[in-house]
Amino acid sequence: MNMATEQLNASPLTQLLQRQRSSYLAAPNPNYATRVEQLTRLKAAILQFKTPLVEALSQDYGHRSIDDSLISDIMPVINNINYSLKNLKKWLKPSARHAGILLAPAKVTVHYQPVGVIGIIVPWNFPVMLSIGPLVTAIAAGNHAMLKMSEFTPATNQVIKQLLAHVFDESHVAVVEGEADVAAAFSALPFDHLLFTGSTTVGRHVMRAAANNLTPVTLELGGKSPVIIAPDMPLEIAVERMIYGKCLNAGQICVAPDYVLCPKSKVDEFIAAYRTKFNAMYGAINHNKDYGSIINTRQFDRLMTVLEDAKAKGAHIISATDEAIDSQHRKLATQLITNTGEDMLLMQEEIFGPLLPIISYDTLDEAIQYINHRARPLALYVMSFDEKSQQKILQQTHSGGVCINETVFHVAADDAPFGGIGPSGMGHYHGKEGFLTFSHAKTVLSRGRFNTGKFVHPPYGTVIQRILMKLFLR
Repeated sequence: MNMATEQLNASPLTQLLQRQRSSYLAAPNPNYATRVEQLTRLKAAILQFKTPLVEALSQDYGHRSIDDSLISDIMPVINNINYSLKNLKKWLKPSARHAGILLAPAKVTVHYQPVGVIGIIVPWNFPVMLSIGPLVTAIAAGNHAMLKMSEFTPATNQVIKQLLAHVFDESHVAVVEGEADVAAAFSALPFDHLLFTGSTTVGRHVMRAAANNLTPVTLELGGKSPVIIAPDMPLEIAVERMIYGKCLNAGQICVAPDYVLCPKSKVDEFIAAYRTKFNAMYGAINHNKDYGSIINTRQFDRLMTVLEDAKAKGAHIISATDEAIDSQHRKLATQLITNTGEDMLLMQEEIFGPLLPIISYDTLDEAIQYINHRARPLALYVMSFDEKSQQKILQQTHSGGVCINETVFHVAADDAPFGGIGPSGMGHYHGKEGFLTFSHAKTVLSRGRFNTGKFVHPPYGTVIQRILMKLFLR
C-alpha cells in the first residue's frame, strides 16, 4: 500500500463511507415497516423545520421569496414522501417473470434490493428539494446515503443537518460540507451509486471520477431548454404559460426556459406581452418580496458579463421593467434579448438566470432544425394548441422532458421519471423510476424437485437433446 492510498484510507470522507457501509451491511435489506417508519419520521422533521428552512434559504440568497421556497423546495419533498409511502409496498413486491418452455417448470422472479450507500451531490439552486428529494427515494429503496451540500448555501446546510440528525444516525444519513476540493474527493469515493445535480461541465468530472470505481451514476445536468411558440399560439397565453418558469427563483433553475423560438412577425408583440405580464405579476422588483435575488456576487457578475458580452456584439436588450438593475441586492428583472449571434456567451452556455434570448424563425421546421442542431436539452416547452404542431415537435426532437403549454411543472409529477439525455443528463429519478435507480433488480430462478436442466447435461447427442435443438433452433 503506497502513501497516497494510506492517506485516502485515513481521510474523514473515507472513514465516514466505511462506517455507513458497515452499518448498511448490518441490516442490508430493511423491511417495509422500517422504511415506512423512516419516511414518516423524515416527513415530520421537514414540517417541524419548515420555517427555519425557508428563513435559511432567504439568508443564503440575500432574499428569496417565502412562497417560492415553500412551493419549489418544501412542497415537492412532502409530496414525494406521500407518494412513496402510498406506493412502496407495491414497488417492493417481487416481479414475476415468464420462465419460458426451455426452463419449465422453473419459477423466475425479480427482487428489488438496496444497492448500499448512495452519494448525493447537491447544487445551490434548490438545496432542500435536491438533497432531501433524492434522499427520500434512496431511503424508500432501503439504502444509506451521504449528501454533499453546496458551499454556497451554508445557512440552509446547517438546518438540513439538524433536521436529518433528528431522524437518522450519521452512519445512516450524513451531511458533508466543503469547497470544490471536498466535492472532488466526494465524487471519487467508491459509492454503490452516485447522483449528481449540476452543470454539464462539472458532470463530466464527476462521471470521470466515478468511473475509476465503476460506480454507477445518475447525472441531472441542464443545458439550454427552449420554448417553441408555434404560429397558432396567442402570445398573451404563451407568455402567461411560460413566465412563471422563467421568473421562479429568478430563473436559477436547470429546467428554466433558456431561450424562446418565436415567429419572426411576432417578436415585438411577444416582448410587449412579456413586459405587460411581468409587471402585472411583480411590478417593481427591487423591493418586491415575491421576486428573488441572484444567489451571490459571483453568479450576479457572471450574468452581467454574459449580458455585456451580448450587448458588445450587437444584441438588443429590453428589460421587463423600467427599473435600474439593483446590483447591491442582486435583483435582476428578465432581460429580453434579440439580435443574438452564435458567438455570444449567451448562446453558448446555459444561462441559469433571468436573461431570455428571443430567436426568430420563419417556419416551424426551421425552429425544429435549430433545436436539433444543438445539444439535447433537459426540457423542451411547446406553446401550441394545434395537435399536429404538438405531435410534430414531439416526434422530431429529443429532450429530457416536455411540457405542452406549460413550463417547469413536469418536474413536480411524482408518478413520472425525471432526467436528461446526452449532455443534459443520464438516468432517471423521481417516482418508481427513482426507486429502481437506487435498487438492484436481482433475477431469481427457482426449481423444485423435478430438474429439467439435466436433459442438456453431457454426454451430448441424446434423443431429447436433438428434439430440443429442433424445437428451439428454428
